[in-house]
Amino acid sequence: MNTQAIGKSGIQASVVGLGTWAIGGWSWGGTDEANSIAAIHAALDAGVTLIDTAPAYGLGLSEEIVGRALAGRRDQVVLATKCGLVWHTDGGRHFFDQAGKPVHRYLGAESIRHEVEQSLRRLQTDRIDLYQAHWQDPTTPIEETMGALLKLKDEGKIRSIGVSNIDVGHLEAYTRVGQLDSAQEKFSMLDREIEAEILPYTRAHDIAMLAYSPLALGLLTGRIGPERTFEGDDQRIDDPRFSVENRQRTAAMLKLFEPIAARYTLSIPQLVIAWTAAQPGVTHVLVGARNAQQAVENARAGTVTLAADDVQAMDRILAQHAAAIA
Repeated sequence: MNTQAIGKSGIQASVVGLGTWAIGGWSWGGTDEANSIAAIHAALDAGVTLIDTAPAYGLGLSEEIVGRALAGRRDQVVLATKCGLVWHTDGGRHFFDQAGKPVHRYLGAESIRHEVEQSLRRLQTDRIDLYQAHWQDPTTPIEETMGALLKLKDEGKIRSIGVSNIDVGHLEAYTRVGQLDSAQEKFSMLDREIEAEILPYTRAHDIAMLAYSPLALGLLTGRIGPERTFEGDDQRIDDPRFSVENRQRTAAMLKLFEPIAARYTLSIPQLVIAWTAAQPGVTHVLVGARNAQQAVENARAGTVTLAADDVQAMDRILAQHAAAIA
């Protein structure tokens, strides 16, 4: 498994990480704990060392499942979680409701202190390797937020500091206060907005970039056929990107990647993940898995380094087809 540094933290982690939003069930039509734990164990056995979770994924459920799965294996993992989406207070600004509870974007110092203790308990650990401000809170000065995170780092409760869902202004404000080690943003073949400003900034300042949703909620696996339906609270139900026409366009584009995938003995999803990891400034790719088979398949993509010629060939295909899908 290829590894990369998380910024200037001194922490190395697998290029492919396991993202656990779906494990929390919320917005994914529920979860199966036994399959989720099997997926985590399979990922670790396949060389994945980076696991990313958050309290908001199922109002603590994802963290609890991750904590149970890591019993006896905690030292094998770079464990990342987040703060800033809260339901214990009405501070900050209301963001959404989950399971009948109002969730607020809030990054006040006292709230962060409360959150980290809850996460440590749910994760059954005494430290968090990467602690990230999940969504930015316009009601709290970044100086207060970063100050609280730096104190937690001094106390040994967290080892490094990250942010997510930000713009360059946020990055500049955080780095003025202290060392920022990572940013986590949506990035895929169909979602490349961060290439304009955010990736150039993180590259210039040695800040790791954790790309989430590299398979575009499963669309880029090529395995969601036109007959597939979505149920319950699955976020893809009303997403126009998952129209039958878009699924057909996506399948046609992905088929053009097959000769390249064959040269590396990769599946199409593995090739898409490897392409994501090959993008300048992207250091880690977070991929979800609902079962052990998916986890093992995803991990294989982290063992491959694509040749520059193949990345360029894929880019030419994307230039011709991706805009119609996006």
